[in-house]
Amino acid sequence: MELKVTKYEIDDGVATVWFHRPGRGNSWTSRMNAEYRWLMDTIDRDPRVRVVVLTGSGDQFCVGADAKALEFYTETEKDYADTVDPAALAQPGTGVHEEFEHDLVWHWGLRVPVIAAINGACAGIAAAIASFCDLRYAAEGIKFTTSTPRLGLPSEYGLSWVLPRIVGTTNAADILFTGRVVRSEELMRMGFLNGLYPREGFLDEVYRTARMIADQVSPAAITSAKRQLYADLLSHSVGGAIEHSKDLIGVMMRQPDFKEGVAAYAEKRRPRFAPGA
Repeated sequence: MELKVTKYEIDDGVATVWFHRPGRGNSWTSRMNAEYRWLMDTIDRDPRVRVVVLTGSGDQFCVGADAKALEFYTETEKDYADTVDPAALAQPGTGVHEEFEHDLVWHWGLRVPVIAAINGACAGIAAAIASFCDLRYAAEGIKFTTSTPRLGLPSEYGLSWVLPRIVGTTNAADILFTGRVVRSEELMRMGFLNGLYPREGFLDEVYRTARMIADQVSPAAITSAKRQLYADLLSHSVGGAIEHSKDLIGVMMRQPDFKEGVAAYAEKRRPRFAPGA
Protein backbone atom coordinates (compact mmCIF):
# COMPACT_ATOMS: atom_id res chain seq x y z
CA MET A 1 0.00 0.00 0.00
CA GLU A 2 1.19 3.52 -0.79
CA LEU A 3 1.46 5.40 2.50
CA LYS A 4 0.28 9.01 2.36
CA VAL A 5 -0.79 9.82 5.93
CA THR A 6 1.26 7.35 7.97
CA LYS A 7 4.86 6.19 7.95
CA TYR A 8 6.96 3.56 9.68
CA GLU A 9 10.43 2.17 10.18
CA ILE A 10 11.92 -0.95 11.75
CA ASP A 11 15.14 -0.76 13.73
CA ASP A 12 16.60 -3.77 15.50
CA GLY A 13 13.33 -5.36 16.55
CA VAL A 14 11.47 -2.10 17.26
CA ALA A 15 8.92 -0.82 14.73
CA THR A 16 7.85 2.81 14.94
CA VAL A 17 4.55 3.89 13.37
CA TRP A 18 3.69 7.56 12.92
CA PHE A 19 0.33 9.21 12.30
CA HIS A 20 1.65 11.54 9.62
CA ARG A 21 -0.44 14.59 8.75
CA PRO A 22 1.73 17.16 10.53
CA GLY A 23 0.05 20.12 8.87
CA ARG A 24 -3.34 18.90 10.12
CA GLY A 25 -2.48 17.81 13.65
CA ASN A 26 -2.21 14.22 12.39
CA SER A 27 -6.01 14.25 12.28
CA TRP A 28 -7.80 10.99 11.59
CA THR A 29 -9.33 10.20 8.20
CA SER A 30 -10.66 7.10 6.46
CA ARG A 31 -7.39 6.98 4.55
CA MET A 32 -5.41 7.00 7.80
CA ASN A 33 -7.61 4.22 9.17
CA ALA A 34 -6.94 2.06 6.10
CA GLU A 35 -3.18 2.72 6.19
CA TYR A 36 -2.93 2.18 9.93
CA ARG A 37 -4.72 -1.17 9.79
CA TRP A 38 -2.55 -2.28 6.86
CA LEU A 39 0.62 -1.18 8.60
CA MET A 40 -0.16 -2.95 11.86
CA ASP A 41 -1.15 -6.14 10.05
CA THR A 42 2.05 -6.05 8.00
CA ILE A 43 4.29 -5.32 10.97
CA ASP A 44 2.67 -8.01 13.11
CA ARG A 45 3.47 -10.58 10.43
CA ASP A 46 7.14 -9.55 10.28
CA PRO A 47 9.18 -11.87 12.55
CA ARG A 48 11.87 -9.21 12.92
CA VAL A 49 9.51 -7.02 14.92
CA ARG A 50 9.17 -7.59 18.66
CA VAL A 51 7.48 -4.37 19.77
CA VAL A 52 5.72 -1.39 18.16
CA VAL A 53 5.94 2.26 19.20
CA LEU A 54 2.99 4.33 17.98
CA THR A 55 3.38 8.12 17.90
CA GLY A 56 2.61 11.23 15.86
CA SER A 57 4.69 13.34 13.52
CA GLY A 58 5.76 16.74 14.78
CA ASP A 59 4.33 18.02 18.05
CA GLN A 60 0.96 16.22 18.01
CA PHE A 61 -0.12 12.63 18.57
CA CYS A 62 -3.50 12.85 16.80
CA VAL A 63 -6.11 15.56 17.34
CA GLY A 64 -9.02 13.27 16.43
CA ALA A 65 -11.24 13.21 13.37
CA ASP A 66 -10.46 15.65 10.60
CA ALA A 67 -12.78 18.68 10.75
CA LYS A 68 -13.81 18.27 7.12
CA ALA A 69 -14.85 14.69 7.82
CA LEU A 70 -17.00 15.85 10.74
CA GLU A 71 -18.64 18.50 8.57
CA PHE A 72 -19.45 15.82 5.98
CA TYR A 73 -21.62 13.97 8.48
CA THR A 74 -23.68 17.09 9.21
CA GLU A 75 -24.64 17.29 5.56
CA THR A 76 -25.13 13.68 4.45
CA GLU A 77 -27.98 11.26 4.95
CA LYS A 78 -25.62 8.28 4.87
CA ASP A 79 -25.56 6.02 7.91
CA TYR A 80 -22.30 6.35 9.80
CA ALA A 81 -21.78 2.60 10.19
CA ASP A 82 -21.91 2.13 6.42
CA THR A 83 -19.17 4.72 5.87
CA VAL A 84 -16.71 3.07 8.27
CA ASP A 85 -17.29 -0.60 7.39
CA PRO A 86 -13.83 -2.22 7.71
CA ALA A 87 -14.69 -5.33 5.67
CA ALA A 88 -12.55 -4.26 2.70
CA LEU A 89 -9.60 -3.20 4.89
CA ALA A 90 -6.70 -5.16 6.35
CA GLN A 91 -7.74 -7.30 9.32
CA PRO A 92 -4.96 -7.18 11.93
CA GLY A 93 -5.18 -9.24 15.10
CA THR A 94 -7.83 -11.63 13.85
CA GLY A 95 -8.26 -15.31 14.60
CA VAL A 96 -7.29 -15.02 18.28
CA HIS A 97 -10.51 -14.25 20.18
CA GLU A 98 -13.97 -13.40 18.89
CA GLU A 99 -14.07 -10.18 20.93
CA PHE A 100 -10.84 -9.02 19.30
CA GLU A 101 -12.46 -8.99 15.85
CA HIS A 102 -13.90 -5.49 16.32
CA ASP A 103 -12.54 -2.04 15.51
CA LEU A 104 -9.59 -1.05 17.72
CA VAL A 105 -9.98 -4.15 19.92
CA TRP A 106 -7.93 -5.87 17.22
CA HIS A 107 -4.86 -4.34 18.92
CA TRP A 108 -5.29 -7.03 21.58
CA GLY A 109 -5.02 -9.81 19.04
CA LEU A 110 -1.66 -8.65 17.70
CA ARG A 111 1.38 -10.82 18.36
CA VAL A 112 3.49 -7.83 19.39
CA PRO A 113 2.92 -5.34 22.22
CA VAL A 114 2.02 -1.81 21.12
CA ILE A 115 3.31 1.21 23.06
CA ALA A 116 1.44 4.48 22.63
CA ALA A 117 4.03 7.28 22.77
CA ILE A 118 1.72 10.26 23.24
CA ASN A 119 3.99 13.11 22.21
CA GLY A 120 1.30 15.80 21.91
CA ALA A 121 -2.43 16.47 21.76
CA CYS A 122 -4.51 13.30 21.85
CA ALA A 123 -8.23 13.74 21.17
CA GLY A 124 -11.33 11.91 20.00
CA ILE A 125 -10.65 8.59 18.34
CA ALA A 126 -6.96 8.93 19.23
CA ALA A 127 -7.95 8.68 22.90
CA ALA A 128 -9.60 5.36 22.08
CA ILE A 129 -6.62 4.10 20.07
CA ALA A 130 -4.25 4.92 22.94
CA SER A 131 -6.59 3.15 25.37
CA PHE A 132 -6.45 -0.06 23.35
CA CYS A 133 -2.65 0.00 23.17
CA ASP A 134 -0.80 -2.19 25.66
CA LEU A 135 1.40 0.45 27.29
CA ARG A 136 1.00 4.24 27.33
CA TYR A 137 3.62 6.94 27.90
CA ALA A 138 3.10 10.68 27.53
CA ALA A 139 5.14 13.85 27.41
CA GLU A 140 4.64 16.38 30.16
CA GLY A 141 1.87 18.92 29.63
CA ILE A 142 0.11 17.23 26.72
CA LYS A 143 -3.67 17.60 26.34
CA PHE A 144 -6.04 14.63 26.25
CA THR A 145 -9.79 14.75 25.60
CA THR A 146 -12.52 12.51 24.26
CA SER A 147 -14.17 15.57 22.63
CA THR A 148 -17.46 13.76 22.00
CA PRO A 149 -19.67 15.36 24.72
CA ARG A 150 -18.94 18.76 23.21
CA LEU A 151 -19.85 17.49 19.74
CA GLY A 152 -23.18 15.97 20.72
CA LEU A 153 -21.85 12.43 20.33
CA PRO A 154 -21.73 9.34 22.56
CA SER A 155 -18.65 7.76 24.06
CA GLU A 156 -16.99 6.29 21.00
CA TYR A 157 -15.16 3.13 20.03
CA GLY A 158 -15.45 1.25 23.30
CA LEU A 159 -14.14 3.99 25.59
CA SER A 160 -17.12 3.40 27.90
CA TRP A 161 -15.86 -0.18 28.35
CA VAL A 162 -12.09 0.21 28.38
CA LEU A 163 -11.58 3.49 30.30
CA PRO A 164 -13.25 2.34 33.56
CA ARG A 165 -11.01 -0.72 33.47
CA ILE A 166 -7.91 1.46 33.21
CA VAL A 167 -8.69 4.46 35.42
CA GLY A 168 -11.75 3.32 37.42
CA THR A 169 -15.40 4.30 37.11
CA THR A 170 -15.10 7.64 38.89
CA ASN A 171 -12.31 8.97 36.69
CA ALA A 172 -13.85 7.48 33.55
CA ALA A 173 -17.16 9.22 34.28
CA ASP A 174 -15.33 12.52 34.67
CA ILE A 175 -13.50 12.10 31.35
CA LEU A 176 -16.48 10.76 29.39
CA PHE A 177 -19.22 13.04 30.74
CA THR A 178 -17.39 16.37 30.65
CA GLY A 179 -15.16 16.00 27.60
CA ARG A 180 -12.79 18.33 29.40
CA VAL A 181 -9.10 18.63 28.58
CA VAL A 182 -7.05 16.43 30.90
CA ARG A 183 -3.32 17.08 31.13
CA SER A 184 -0.85 14.20 31.07
CA GLU A 185 0.13 14.82 34.70
CA GLU A 186 -3.47 14.11 35.75
CA LEU A 187 -3.62 11.07 33.46
CA MET A 188 -0.57 9.74 35.27
CA ARG A 189 -2.26 10.16 38.65
CA MET A 190 -5.35 8.41 37.32
CA GLY A 191 -3.29 5.40 36.24
CA PHE A 192 -3.89 5.86 32.51
CA LEU A 193 -0.17 6.16 31.82
CA ASN A 194 2.74 3.83 32.48
CA GLY A 195 5.14 6.75 32.51
CA LEU A 196 5.44 10.52 32.12
CA TYR A 197 8.55 12.14 30.65
CA PRO A 198 9.79 15.64 29.72
CA ARG A 199 9.11 16.67 26.13
CA GLU A 200 12.80 16.93 25.42
CA GLY A 201 14.07 13.41 24.96
CA PHE A 202 10.57 11.94 25.31
CA LEU A 203 10.88 9.32 22.59
CA ASP A 204 14.33 8.34 23.81
CA GLU A 205 12.77 7.39 27.14
CA VAL A 206 10.00 5.40 25.44
CA TYR A 207 12.55 3.58 23.32
CA ARG A 208 14.36 2.48 26.48
CA THR A 209 11.33 0.38 27.35
CA ALA A 210 10.81 -0.76 23.76
CA ARG A 211 14.44 -1.86 23.45
CA MET A 212 14.29 -3.71 26.75
CA ILE A 213 11.30 -5.67 25.45
CA ALA A 214 12.99 -6.31 22.09
CA ASP A 215 16.31 -7.36 23.63
CA GLN A 216 15.39 -9.23 26.79
CA VAL A 217 11.89 -10.67 26.52
CA SER A 218 10.85 -13.90 24.83
CA PRO A 219 8.57 -13.02 21.87
CA ALA A 220 6.51 -16.15 22.49
CA ALA A 221 6.15 -15.35 26.18
CA ILE A 222 5.00 -11.77 25.65
CA THR A 223 2.49 -12.83 22.99
CA SER A 224 1.09 -15.42 25.36
CA ALA A 225 0.95 -13.00 28.31
CA LYS A 226 -0.74 -10.34 26.18
CA ARG A 227 -3.47 -12.66 24.99
CA GLN A 228 -3.93 -14.12 28.47
CA LEU A 229 -4.30 -10.63 29.95
CA TYR A 230 -7.13 -9.52 27.69
CA ALA A 231 -8.91 -12.87 27.40
CA ASP A 232 -8.89 -13.23 31.19
CA LEU A 233 -10.14 -9.68 31.57
CA LEU A 234 -13.14 -10.69 29.46
CA SER A 235 -13.76 -14.07 31.07
CA HIS A 236 -13.93 -13.05 34.78
CA SER A 237 -12.90 -16.60 35.75
CA VAL A 238 -9.85 -16.75 37.99
CA GLY A 239 -9.95 -20.54 38.10
CA GLY A 240 -10.09 -20.71 34.32
CA ALA A 241 -7.13 -18.35 34.11
CA ILE A 242 -5.09 -20.56 36.42
CA GLU A 243 -5.89 -23.79 34.59
CA HIS A 244 -5.25 -22.20 31.20
CA SER A 245 -1.90 -20.84 32.40
CA LYS A 246 -0.90 -24.32 33.59
CA ASP A 247 -1.69 -25.73 30.17
CA LEU A 248 0.38 -22.98 28.54
CA ILE A 249 3.29 -23.61 30.91
CA GLY A 250 3.32 -27.27 29.89
CA VAL A 251 3.42 -26.33 26.20
CA MET A 252 5.96 -23.53 26.47
CA MET A 253 8.37 -25.51 28.65
CA ARG A 254 8.95 -27.67 25.57
CA GLN A 255 9.85 -24.66 23.41
CA PRO A 256 13.36 -23.30 22.67
CA ASP A 257 12.71 -19.98 24.45
CA PHE A 258 12.33 -21.73 27.81
CA LYS A 259 15.60 -23.59 27.41
CA GLU A 260 17.38 -20.38 26.39
CA GLY A 261 15.81 -18.38 29.20
CA VAL A 262 16.92 -20.88 31.84
CA ALA A 263 20.43 -21.07 30.37
CA ALA A 264 20.76 -17.27 30.31
CA TYR A 265 19.57 -17.06 33.93
CA ALA A 266 22.09 -19.68 35.05
CA GLU A 267 24.91 -18.03 33.09
CA LYS A 268 23.97 -14.50 34.25
CA ARG A 269 23.70 -13.14 30.72
CA ARG A 270 21.03 -11.64 28.48
CA PRO A 271 18.90 -14.25 26.73
CA ARG A 272 19.18 -14.69 22.96
CA PHE A 273 15.65 -15.47 21.92
CA ALA A 274 14.79 -16.33 18.33
CA PRO A 275 12.51 -13.94 16.38
CA GLY A 276 8.78 -14.25 16.94
CA ALA A 277 6.55 -16.34 14.73
